[in-house]
Amino acid sequence: MEATRLYCPDAVFIFTSTNKVYGENPNRLPFIELEKRWELAETHPFYAGVDESMSIDQTKHSLFGANKTAADLLVQEYGLYFGMHTVCFRGGCLTGPTHAAAESHGFLSYLMKCTMEGRPYRIFGYQGKQVRDNLHASDLVEAFWQFFQAPKIARVYNIGGGRYSNCSVLEAIDLCEKISGRPLTWSYMENNRVGDHIWWISDVRRFQCDYPKWKYRYSLYEILQEIHAAYRA
Repeated sequence: MEATRLYCPDAVFIFTSTNKVYGENPNRLPFIELEKRWELAETHPFYAGVDESMSIDQTKHSLFGANKTAADLLVQEYGLYFGMHTVCFRGGCLTGPTHAAAESHGFLSYLMKCTMEGRPYRIFGYQGKQVRDNLHASDLVEAFWQFFQAPKIARVYNIGGGRYSNCSVLEAIDLCEKISGRPLTWSYMENNRVGDHIWWISDVRRFQCDYPKWKYRYSLYEILQEIHAAYRA
């Protein structure tokens, strides 16, 4: 940020932040347990997704989340203090056909890989009903491009699949099995990961209001189809 301020202050500074800046605050929402997912009542203010009004304070973030939060705040501060064109995109699960697949990272990619290769998969806590929204990398970059063409000062946006593209772990397993035509062997670990969200869906309406040309192009099913095709190739 300091190098940008000194040498190219008119540049557009785009920071890929994370929903982990909200720490465990989303877990305090009044969830309803359904057959294969946790959910909010349709009357809840965050039913359409968590918006940027949620507090990032007084909550455990995980070390990754704390690191991202520190950077997020500095990017905002440079925008506000020096009038620079900065933006923090607080992403949900960002993915695509070349997403690196590991047990602790790359949820959909790793799940599809395990299904196709016959690897055992482990679910960590929340009965496998934890919900994630999933955004294709191409849709994310399109959001970057829209901001780049008409930048604003010190903006913060939640960005993710929203209500358009989301699933629980159990629902994702069903889709991977359907697309691959193979059963997945999985086991359940009672303890959840530290700082893990029970339910996360991004409310992207603030960004859509500022940049109405941005639209979703990839549904959850299309994302998984692409990941499957990439592994087959």
